[in-house]
Amino acid sequence: MTPDIPTIDISQFDVRDSASLAKLGQALGDCARGLGFFVLTNHAVPAALRERVFAQSAQLFATDATAKAKLSIQRAGNNRGYVALGEERLNSAMPGDVKEAFNIGWDLPADHPDVVARKPFRGANVWPDAQALPQFRATMLEYFNACHQLGLQLHRALAQELGVAENFFDDKLDQPLATLRLLHYPPRPERFEEGQIGAGEHTDYGNLTLLVTDDAGGLEVRTRAGEWLAVPNIPGAIICNIGDCLMRWTNDVFISTPHRVVNPIGRERFSVAFFLDPNPDAVVACLPTCASAERPAKYAPTTGAAYLKERLDATYGVPK
Repeated sequence: MTPDIPTIDISQFDVRDSASLAKLGQALGDCARGLGFFVLTNHAVPAALRERVFAQSAQLFATDATAKAKLSIQRAGNNRGYVALGEERLNSAMPGDVKEAFNIGWDLPADHPDVVARKPFRGANVWPDAQALPQFRATMLEYFNACHQLGLQLHRALAQELGVAENFFDDKLDQPLATLRLLHYPPRPERFEEGQIGAGEHTDYGNLTLLVTDDAGGLEVRTRAGEWLAVPNIPGAIICNIGDCLMRWTNDVFISTPHRVVNPIGRERFSVAFFLDPNPDAVVACLPTCASAERPAKYAPTTGAAYLKERLDATYGVPK
């Protein structure tokens, strides 16, 4: 029997109350130990803000190829900017993904010490022309901050569930390597290369992903039994999944789940993902509550920046 995607009504929990937060943590933990994907309803990210994000995203991707090329991630670096069709390969064994994307990171001015020092993933964001899209930057930063706050709340709940201090993740996610990613999938062409889809089978790199989509469908999750499960569209909901960094921190107590996107037939698809990766210098090491003599730590300690670089190099085909 194929499982359903669990749903959590976050309005049923008072995140200001420790006991209620623990109950939320238990609900999240059950999902994280199971399918690894769940749906959040009645969250605090305003519907009007989400609508503005989708409208601005559609305008960005509708601009001409020359304008988008000026914002290329290859030119901007630091995992920021525009990714063209076929440029990314989430499944290294398959052809390039049939999607385009635009990445926005933690917003830093060009004279910030980390930017000046050229620390990994600490560059300034790149933005489309302000005359063409005057509301783009403000809208995206407002949404970035709203998702960041929701992600911190979820981590405080998960910390209780994992038996560590409620604020354990706070100083590891306060200046995160988070990425707000706008995504556009064109309609499925008549001819694909064999194995080519919108986003190849993959797991996400960070701690948590917060995803909103239009109603086109196409997102599929691989269950523990190896079946592909279509994620239903619930208007206004946020789809959340566990990423590989949190799996490492919990010694596989929480599991990141492979997923993919299949381009819809006859229509384009838009989605917006917020990937919450830890701070660059945050040490990602097995939590003491997740290891024992019978269950020793599986992964060597790493840092947020080192792990993100390892995963992005594989995605973009950078030689080791």
